[in-house]
Amino acid sequence: MRNLYSKLLVLCLGVAPVASAQYTIDPQNCREGEAVEYCHQHTQMNEMLKDPQMAAIIKESQKQLEEELKQYESAKAKGDVPGKGVVYRIPVVFHVLHNGGSENISREQIINCMEVWNRDFRRLNADANNVHPDFQGMPTDCEIEFVLATKAPDGTCFSGITRTVSSETYSGNGTAQKNAVRDGNDVYQGNWPSNKYLNVFVCQNIGGAAGYSNYPGNFGTDMRWGIFVLHNYVGAIGTSSPGTSRTLTHEAGHWLNLPHVWGNSNNPGLATNCNGDDGVQDTPECIGVSSCNLNSNTCSGDNAYWGSDMRDNVENYMDYSYCSKMFTAGQVARMRSALQSSTGGRNNLWTTANIAATGADSNFVLCKAEFEASKTIVCSGSSVDFTDMSYNSVSGWTWSFPGGSPASSTMQNPTVTYNTPGTYSVTLTSTDSGTNKTTTKTNYITVLPNGMQLPYAESFENYSTVDNTTFWKPTTLGSAPTWELYENAGATGDNSVRVHNYNQGSGSAHYLNSGNFDLSNFGSNEVVTFSFKYAYRKRNSSNNESLRFALSSDCGDYFLVRKTLSNNSLGSDIATSEFVPGANDWVQVHVTNVTSQFFINNLQAQFQFLSDNGNNIYLDDINFYRGDANSIGLEELKSVTNVNLYPNPAEDVLNVQFEAATAGAVVIEIRDITGKLVETQLIQAQAGSNLVMMDTDQYANGMYLMNIVANGSSRTIQFAVK
Repeated sequence: MRNLYSKLLVLCLGVAPVASAQYTIDPQNCREGEAVEYCHQHTQMNEMLKDPQMAAIIKESQKQLEEELKQYESAKAKGDVPGKGVVYRIPVVFHVLHNGGSENISREQIINCMEVWNRDFRRLNADANNVHPDFQGMPTDCEIEFVLATKAPDGTCFSGITRTVSSETYSGNGTAQKNAVRDGNDVYQGNWPSNKYLNVFVCQNIGGAAGYSNYPGNFGTDMRWGIFVLHNYVGAIGTSSPGTSRTLTHEAGHWLNLPHVWGNSNNPGLATNCNGDDGVQDTPECIGVSSCNLNSNTCSGDNAYWGSDMRDNVENYMDYSYCSKMFTAGQVARMRSALQSSTGGRNNLWTTANIAATGADSNFVLCKAEFEASKTIVCSGSSVDFTDMSYNSVSGWTWSFPGGSPASSTMQNPTVTYNTPGTYSVTLTSTDSGTNKTTTKTNYITVLPNGMQLPYAESFENYSTVDNTTFWKPTTLGSAPTWELYENAGATGDNSVRVHNYNQGSGSAHYLNSGNFDLSNFGSNEVVTFSFKYAYRKRNSSNNESLRFALSSDCGDYFLVRKTLSNNSLGSDIATSEFVPGANDWVQVHVTNVTSQFFINNLQAQFQFLSDNGNNIYLDDINFYRGDANSIGLEELKSVTNVNLYPNPAEDVLNVQFEAATAGAVVIEIRDITGKLVETQLIQAQAGSNLVMMDTDQYANGMYLMNIVANGSSRTIQFAVK
């Protein structure tokens, strides 16, 4: 063991989150087979040490911790260990920061994480009995347990989990992520003090690492002094796996003053790591590993403590291996000493008063009836799974389902079928045999009416809003505004729908879902076209935003994307101020691959806009029609100009772009090189710019001829498919 604190300013310490949205992954710091750095302690520490005031606080904090550790070890040598036999309970809050994606992990995954976490710290993991023979008998019970808090700082009862909807989950900027949680979570908006709670922030991106934390330090009680972790490194189920399940065990070690086993860097495998140490006598000196190499013996400085050269303790939780399964007695002493220190307020966390104040005392009471549905918009005859999410102690449930079958239930998680179109409320009364709590969600389940017949046309002129009660229903995965009615610009008339995307940041997904269309009476060989007009501008050239059109043949459970416009194909023009379209800014898109698989009575359409800090996008004049000019009263065009086919050669999609002098009918014929007719599409073109997106993935490789027929005349263009 070397003097750890003589190297203080280059230590791999856990630190506060820093702005790290731009980062480069160092493969040296990744565990074998992964593309994310396992831990960012040292990276974060370097950022803190740039601030002289913070560096001074760190130095003084570590000096205090080291002195207290010496006192602890002295007492231990005398058989008078402070807190011997005492199990320290730490109140934990999981702050799930999500944008509606997979990072919004389930309560079940978090509960599983707590089980893994406590199993490891209490040495209840069976694999601790299978460590290498050199370390048999050394795995040690930390006598530390982590317990979900059930009271917020203002006394509000909650489940131990907060959820915050924000695109900051993608940013990797820890400070911004902490602020988003503090100001926008669904339980208590304010600081969750770090001397009362261990705050765990679950995100989609934390700056290129799987996790990071902080050593105890006298930095104040801001909630940022906790643990940041990727969602797929939480627990062993859900989005995570057994191989990534022990990340919080590792990060909690840092939070309790444990370095990596090699000491002073985030870089395992470096020969220079033999010049450092972790300040723990019974962990052999090593350079660190990123795989499970049990024969690793990398440093020769172990003799003073061990009496002989000792192999590396690869199975230690503070290494990077995939076979970690133990803490040593020396590491446990270091962690328990930190819990008795006022440095970082760790000594307040486990006090009787704080355990009671945070609701981590296992005196659970029922404080809220809560539930969620597997889906809230369904078709007639569909079933909905309801999940009880009441907390924190429940023994009975009484459900009411107006319009459903069954109409009531006493099951915890019932399944209900809805057969009649309409909008219905759901009520749950939960009980703990002494207290009853009731929650009603009004107009919670919408059962869609029978499908609309074709032809269908919508210009939004008769809309006063778009919401859950209208045929077109908006949702957003993210904190930015969703699709809304706009009354000051339309391709036809005054109205359109838009995403007010200007200055709204990146990472949100905006959905506009239709009600049902009925195409069940169509023959398998009939041609159906879906068209719409859009107007869009970038805010700067680097914006990469997408508009996708998708269809669902299973009542919205799954949408199949049929066409995608992204980046410059969506639009390359730039408006640095807020974009409002004029008459010449609209592009009409014709989607021709509405095939027979969608000829059902509850077909649904969906527009998806994926944002990237760009400008506004508008939709108007949605039309759905069969390929029969007589059915929609089309007139023939007088002229078609500026025809452009791309990409050419085509692979999966051929885009046909043209300008039309007037609105009317255009027929597009595809023939192979022998003249055989391959496909015909009838398009209801608008005056101005038109874009027809045609599937070519079913075409054989080779040359083809496209005939564009309008007003009795035609133009032929050659293209290739590869």
